[in-house]
Amino acid sequence: MLLFLKVGVLLAFLFTVVSLSVLVFRTFSFGKSYLHSEPRSKGRRGVLYVLGRGMMPWEKESARKHLPTYVGGMAYHLGIFAALAYLFSLLFSVEFSASLVSVFRWGVAVGFLSGMALFLKRILLPVMRKISCPDDFAANLIVNIFLAFTFVRTYSESFTAFYYLAAIVMFLYIPAGKIRHCFFFFYAKMLFGNFYGRRGVLPSGTDKD
Repeated sequence: MLLFLKVGVLLAFLFTVVSLSVLVFRTFSFGKSYLHSEPRSKGRRGVLYVLGRGMMPWEKESARKHLPTYVGGMAYHLGIFAALAYLFSLLFSVEFSASLVSVFRWGVAVGFLSGMALFLKRILLPVMRKISCPDDFAANLIVNIFLAFTFVRTYSESFTAFYYLAAIVMFLYIPAGKIRHCFFFFYAKMLFGNFYGRRGVLPSGTDKD
């Protein structure tokens, strides 16, 4: 049974990768805009900015004004990365030391608590509730469930089947819902950074090699 579920997780992950790749290639069907003006700087400078300094809260007004949410979001995503690392260690039979598993465990725990806080914020704050759609709630809940089972699995193998089922559901949902931003985030940031880097309109201090 567990072997069947393990294969199911791998197939669901493969489905996610293929689906997201297809979505990216479909964006090419819109054609390419040709820029006729002479570049004022290099596009790679913009890419480096948006994936580096531009991610800092003091560079983003929305993050600067909502630091608790920014920190919670960072903790949430770090917990997800820890959970995925732990999942793939099980799928490929990679042995981690007890101390490393403990690091994953508490990273996942903090991520889960942050995810639940963000979920409750979306429910309880009228302004957040008004701008949210069903996908916002579903995506948050699906990931939170996966984190919860990851945390439990680090203590007991009895929940392995439920853990794999939670992973399968999450992977199958990724291409259809907002969780796919985990893939498109980097793709969109690179396009954005390259465009504005080429125009040379980045904040001061980022126009040097």
